[in-house]
Amino acid sequence: MRPKTKLAKETVFLGLGSNLGNREDHLVNAIDALKSDDIHLKAFSSVFETEAWGDERLKPFLNMVTQIETTLPPEELLARVESIERQLGRKSGKGKFQNRNIDIDVLLFGNHVVDLENLRIPHKGLPDRRFVLEPLNELAQDLIHPVSGKSIRKLLRECPDALKVIKRETPLNIPGAGS
Repeated sequence: MRPKTKLAKETVFLGLGSNLGNREDHLVNAIDALKSDDIHLKAFSSVFETEAWGDERLKPFLNMVTQIETTLPPEELLARVESIERQLGRKSGKGKFQNRNIDIDVLLFGNHVVDLENLRIPHKGLPDRRFVLEPLNELAQDLIHPVSGKSIRKLLRECPDALKVIKRETPLNIPGAGS
């Protein structure tokens, strides 16, 4: 049996959202569950109160972006994220837009472009969703989108999404974030 080769660390940006129950706790629990030997949390955006994208009948979301470093390949990271969502009570249901206690999306994975049936990186909705671009801009405004060639700052300026995205003044209490 060949030993597993260790991949180089990649910088990855994950979008986190919650619109059910104690939304702050769901975000903190998701961040805590991400911590592992092969996922290192590097930075967190502010939390933004946002109108639900895609279906105005849904409850408002809390959204944020976290920057991580990982040695996991994209498909393994997706599997880990989906496992965390299930552990934290996310239910699969019919329909694209649903209320969720937690949603974690892989937004960007280094400069990689992945186009698989179950995984598209960069996230295909990124340029059109202010609720993701606002927190991502806070962390990496000069980062270049690997498909469009535009900076996150420029994507945010050009974003057609007019839904409200309001930065919350109170940060999340993320254990270990200051260390």
